[in-house]
Amino acid sequence: MTTTTDSTGTLPRRELPVTDLSLVVLIGATGSGKSTFAREHFKPTEIVSSDFCRGLVADDENDQSASGDAFDVLHYIVGKRLAAGRLTVVDATSVQSESRRQLVQLARQHDVLPIAIVLDLPEAVCAERNALRPDRAGMDPRVIRRHQRELRRSLRGLEREGFRKVHILRSAAEVESARVVLERRYNDLRHLTGPFDIVGDIHGCSSELETLLGKLGYVDGVHPEGRTAVFVGDLVDRGPDSPGVLRRVMSMVASQNALCVPGNHENKLGRYLKGRKVQHTHGLAETIEQLDREDAFDPAFRDQVAQFIEGLVSHYVLDGGKLVVCHAGLPEKYHGRTSGRVRSHALYGDTTGETDEFGLPVRYPWAEDYRGRAAVVYGHTPVPNTSWINNTICLDTGAVFGGKMTALRWPERELVDVPAEQVWYEPARPLLTDAPGSREGRPLDLADVHGRRVVETRHLARIGVREENAAAALEVMSRFAVDPRLLPYLPPTMAPTATSKEEGYLEHPVEAFAQYRADGVARVVCEEKHMGSRAVVLVCRDAAAARERFGVDGPSGTIYTRTGRPFFDDENVIEEILDRLRTAVAAAGLWAELDTDWLLLDAELMPWSLKASGLLRSQYAAVGAASAAVFPAATRVLESAVKRGIAVDGLLATQRERAADAAAFTTAYRRYCWPTDGLDGVRLAPFQILASRGRSLAAEPHDVQLGWLDRLVEHDSTGLLQITRRLIVATGEEDSVRAGVDWWLEMTGRGGEGMVVKPLQALVRDGKGRLVQPGIKVRGREYLRIIYGPEYTRPDQLERLRHRFLNHKRSLALREYALGLEALDRLADGEPLWRVHEAVFAVLALESEPVDPRL
Repeated sequence: MTTTTDSTGTLPRRELPVTDLSLVVLIGATGSGKSTFAREHFKPTEIVSSDFCRGLVADDENDQSASGDAFDVLHYIVGKRLAAGRLTVVDATSVQSESRRQLVQLARQHDVLPIAIVLDLPEAVCAERNALRPDRAGMDPRVIRRHQRELRRSLRGLEREGFRKVHILRSAAEVESARVVLERRYNDLRHLTGPFDIVGDIHGCSSELETLLGKLGYVDGVHPEGRTAVFVGDLVDRGPDSPGVLRRVMSMVASQNALCVPGNHENKLGRYLKGRKVQHTHGLAETIEQLDREDAFDPAFRDQVAQFIEGLVSHYVLDGGKLVVCHAGLPEKYHGRTSGRVRSHALYGDTTGETDEFGLPVRYPWAEDYRGRAAVVYGHTPVPNTSWINNTICLDTGAVFGGKMTALRWPERELVDVPAEQVWYEPARPLLTDAPGSREGRPLDLADVHGRRVVETRHLARIGVREENAAAALEVMSRFAVDPRLLPYLPPTMAPTATSKEEGYLEHPVEAFAQYRADGVARVVCEEKHMGSRAVVLVCRDAAAARERFGVDGPSGTIYTRTGRPFFDDENVIEEILDRLRTAVAAAGLWAELDTDWLLLDAELMPWSLKASGLLRSQYAAVGAASAAVFPAATRVLESAVKRGIAVDGLLATQRERAADAAAFTTAYRRYCWPTDGLDGVRLAPFQILASRGRSLAAEPHDVQLGWLDRLVEHDSTGLLQITRRLIVATGEEDSVRAGVDWWLEMTGRGGEGMVVKPLQALVRDGKGRLVQPGIKVRGREYLRIIYGPEYTRPDQLERLRHRFLNHKRSLALREYALGLEALDRLADGEPLWRVHEAVFAVLALESEPVDPRL
C-alpha cells in the first residue's frame, strides 16, 4: 500500500493495490462502512454481500437465523465467479478466522490471490453509523465490541491465514482517502501481441543458442523487425556454458527484447544461490563449477543471476490470450492464475505416480486431454521431433543430448531448429520416439460434440449450436459418415437471391448483382451451376501421404456428400476416381506449385441421378408418370364434350395448361439424369480448391482458383473432369450487368440449372466490416419447376411464392460458411482432429435448423 498526496499537498491519499483477478475480503465490525466502501470502489456485479444473500434465502437481510444458508449461497456465488476468472469482493464482517478460512480455501481452490481490506474503525464511529440505520438502530453495543475484539485478535495473523496482501484502514479519514488500484497479474501480458520467437530448452548450450538466434534473424540479441524472443526455461545445467546462456538471455530480457519463464533447473539453481540445501545432480554440479570460474572475472554476476531467477514468473499469457508459454505445460484451468499449485505445474508438470525402467517419473500426458483455446508452448520433456498435439507443442528437442535446439515463430507457427554441435550430456533415458501424448491428438470424444455448443470462429466470432441439432448431427455422423480422419470440411448451404420482381420469374440475376453492389463488391464471378450433387474430394498423392497426414491405412483419399456420407459404396470406384484425379493434378503441375501432397476440392458430381435415384423414383418420376397417365385422358374427355356443345372450354384450357406444365416438369428433371456404366458417363466438375498442406485456399480469388482448375481439366485424359464456365461482371456497370443477365438467360434457356454469383475476391467484408455472402445462387425458371412444383409459374402461385422468408436461410449460409473457413484454417494450422471436427460437426448440426428446404 502506498501513500501519496493530492495536488494541494494537504490530503493524504492511500492507494490499495488489488490484483485484477483475486478474491477481496472486506473485514470489519458492523457499522465500519464495508458496504459503502465496496460500492465506491468496485462494480456492483463484483460485490457479493452476506446481507443480500441473507435476504435471498429469508426475505430479511437482518434475519441472523438464516446466516448458515446465506453463507452457503455466498460461497457458491463466489466459487462460480472465481471459476469464471472474475474479480470478486466479499462484503461480510469476516472478523472471525473461521469465517475467513473457507474464503481463503475458495481462493486457493480456484488459484487466485486472497486479499484482505480491513476497516478497523473506532467503536464509537461504528455505533454512530449503526444508529443512523433504521434496521440497526436498536443493535446491542456489545455486538460491535465483540466484533472489534475478534478483529484485533486476528489482525496480525491474516498473512499466516493465507492472505497475500493485507490493507488496514484505521480511521474514517483513511477510508475516505483510500483508492483501490487494480494491478495486472504478472503473468498477464495479453497486451503483447508479438510477433514472438519461442525458444525451447537450452541447458547451457550457448553456441547452439547463438546459432539459432542468428537463424531467426537476431543480431546481438535484437531483431531488426522488432520480434520478441521468449524462452521456455531450463537455460542452465548439463551443457558447457550456462553462464554464457544466462548472460545472453538476461541481457535480452533487460533490454525488453525477450521474455523468459523459469524451468525446474532455474528453480533449483535459485534455491542453491539462496543458500538452500539442494542435491548437486542432473547437471547442477557443472553449472556451479562454471559459476565458480565466472566469479574470478565478474564477482557480481552470481548475485545478478539470483536476482534474475527470483523475478521470473511461472508462465505468460500473450497475444490477447491466444498464446500461453510455460516450461512444463499448463492445463487451461491454470492459465493466468496465480498459486503455488499453478507454479508447480508450470515448472514440473504432473506425473502418474509411476516410474519407468530408468527410474524416472512417468509424465502425465496432459496434452492429450487439452481442449483450450490458447496454444500452449512448453518444453521440459525432451523429444527428437516436435509436433502440435491438441493446440500444444513441446519445444525441448534435446539439444544438450545431441539432438537439436528448436524455436517456434508465432503467429506463423513455423518451426526453426539447429543441430547440436555434439552430445554434451548423456541422457538417463533415450529420447522418446515422439512428443508426449503425440498420437493424432486425442480420439474424438462425445463430450466434444454433445449438448449445446459454442464454436469460436475467426470470421464470425461465436456461433451457437442447439442441443437438439447437435443430437441430430451426432446420429448422422456416427452412423453414416466417412472415416472422420478423412472428413476435414463440410460445405455450407448457399443463400438464394432475393425474390425477383421480374414478371414470370421467382429468381433473377438482377437482384444478386444489386445485393453485391450494395455490399461494396465491385466485381463478381458468375459460375455455371452444374446439374449434379455437391461432392467434397480429398485426394492424396498416394496412400503413404494419406497415412502420414491423415493417419489412415489404405485409402488415398475419399469422396463424400455435403452431409459427410460416402458418395459411393464401392471403395474401388472411389479409388479409381481419385487415381484419375491425381494423375491430372500431377500433369497440371499442381503438386509442385502448391507444395503439397494432398488437395481438398469442392466439386459437383454428375449426373444428379447418380446419387438421387431414390428421390427421382419416389418423388419426381412419380409426379411425371401420374401426369402422363391422367392429363391426356382428361383432355380427350373435355375435347369430346366441347364438340358436343358442352360449355367446358375454360376447363379444357386449364387442363391443357396443367398438362403442359407437367410435361415441362418431366423435361426439367430428366435433363439432370443420364445413364452411366461404371465411370462411363460420370463427370466431376471441381470449382474450388479448399486446402493443401499447411494452407487454407478458400480465400484465394476465384479467378486464381478457376485458373488452377482449368489446367486440371485440361490435363485430364480420361474425360472425368468437366470445366466450370464463368463470366466476370462489374456490378456497377449497366452493360456488364446486362451481359450477365443475358448469359444466365441463354444458359437456363437451354435447360441449365442456373448460376452462382460470387465476389471475385472470395472472402469479402462490407463497409461495416460484416462478412459478405460467399455466393448467391440464381436458379433457372425451369429448374425451379422441379423445386416448387409443375404449376409454380402460374401468376397466382408466383405471387404467393414471392413472400419467401430468406433471412434465416441467409444467416444460416453465413454461419456455415464461417464454420467451414474455421475448419480449413484449423486443418492448415495442423491442429488436432477434434479441433477441426468441432467446426465440421457444427456445420452438420446447423443443417438441422428449421428452414424452407426449397430455398
